[in-house]
Amino acid sequence: MKTTEEIKEQLANKFLTGLKNRDWELMRSALTNDVTWTLPGTSLLSGPAVGADAVIKRAGQLRDFGVMVQLNHILYGLDSVALSLHNTASRSDLILDEQVAIVCDITDGKISRITTHLSDVEGINAFFIEGVI
Repeated sequence: MKTTEEIKEQLANKFLTGLKNRDWELMRSALTNDVTWTLPGTSLLSGPAVGADAVIKRAGQLRDFGVMVQLNHILYGLDSVALSLHNTASRSDLILDEQVAIVCDITDGKISRITTHLSDVEGINAFFIEGVI
């Protein structure tokens, strides 16, 4: 079943609005139960998050660290949607200033896999550390 650009945009907006507003039920409504989210690096948030609960937990951790998310563009693929983002945060003398691409694969009208691509993996390794939140 082909996913229309309108559906892709709705899913992208549910994911982002859920993240920005900590509206986890809205975010959950865009996700399959077995969704996975991979994030590069060795930080507290890096690696795979498997299942909607784990994805929502990771989203909450991003917000707990004070990450501000700015949408640059929504990009459309055949069976996916990509979010071009600019994420920023600061803590003590640490500054997070990251260009991010999040690719969301869509299956049966929901996000089934999220893959994050970062401009500065070492930056997230330094920023997202245990004991801070």
